[in-house]
Amino acid sequence: MSILGWVVLGLISGFIASKAISGRGSGCFTDIALGLIGAVVGGWLFSYFGHHDPMRFNLTSMVIAIIGAMIVLLVWHAITGRSLRR
Repeated sequence: MSILGWVVLGLISGFIASKAISGRGSGCFTDIALGLIGAVVGGWLFSYFGHHDPMRFNLTSMVIAIIGAMIVLLVWHAITGRSLRR
């Protein structure tokens, strides 16, 4: 997957995870960063358990990135002490 593909995947998955967890987006750059980190975390977790090759741009990769971004967002909120809903 190209760099642009990762950025698009990161933006979409980060935004969806932000909306699902906190009810609002976190901003364009934060959503991209969250989505990219989430894609890495989700890809690693799913590869570790032997479920999927996350290096392709498809719906399954998007779902894996969203799950990873949600995990990253929950950990981020736990570390910073922010409430999930405002």
